[in-house]
Amino acid sequence: MHGSRAANEALLLDLERRLRPEWPIDIVVFPPFVYLADAVRLLEGGRIGVGAQDVCAESPGAFTGQVGAGMLVDVGCRYAIVGHSERRRLFHEDDTLVARKFAAAARSGLIPVICVGETLEEREAGATEAVVARQLDAVTAVHGIASLAQAIVAYEPVWAIGTGRNASPQQAQDVHAFLRSRMAVQDATLAGQVRIVYGGSVKAGNAAELFSMPDVDGGLVGGASLSADEFQQICAAAAARH
Repeated sequence: MHGSRAANEALLLDLERRLRPEWPIDIVVFPPFVYLADAVRLLEGGRIGVGAQDVCAESPGAFTGQVGAGMLVDVGCRYAIVGHSERRRLFHEDDTLVARKFAAAARSGLIPVICVGETLEEREAGATEAVVARQLDAVTAVHGIASLAQAIVAYEPVWAIGTGRNASPQQAQDVHAFLRSRMAVQDATLAGQVRIVYGGSVKAGNAAELFSMPDVDGGLVGGASLSADEFQQICAAAAARH
């Protein structure tokens, strides 16, 4: 919950000016709901896509305060994050609700970005793989492995978000490889094509090393995205991977 109308406009226009057209990467920003239409207007015709930070699981109806997937499409969104660690932790969203949000986004033509990740306590207990498998399986068990073909998986270790602690590139790679192998059990071809991005304090200083890992396909960037210079450097690191 950052930014203002004026600050967002300055940031987005600055970022658009800094990006190189030859970079072979997809770049998406996820502003708060109230600024989505502004972002779509500002970035129209450019190379930056726009997504929402959340989406309602319900079909249109009496759900005061919620924002439906169709509404997001209507204002020009192409992506929606579901299951972000803060939604799970602060708003008590469980795996079942996240799977329903995933389905709502996909039905409306949005590309869901499904977030999975463990807490520090779960990592220290050796439960990382069990946790991320459960979170991913909640989607595939209901909607099938094919539902991930038009989705992005984001591994965000909760213990490395806004804490100053970073997962090492090898720690990120290990979990990404596990997620890919989990998908490969059901569909090896799809598993090789699904983009798995890392979201845990990605910065200009660690992006290149993170993105050098074979199963890390990009980043879900948090605080560093509030600086056009920092975000540009992260995008450059992602482009260099290709």
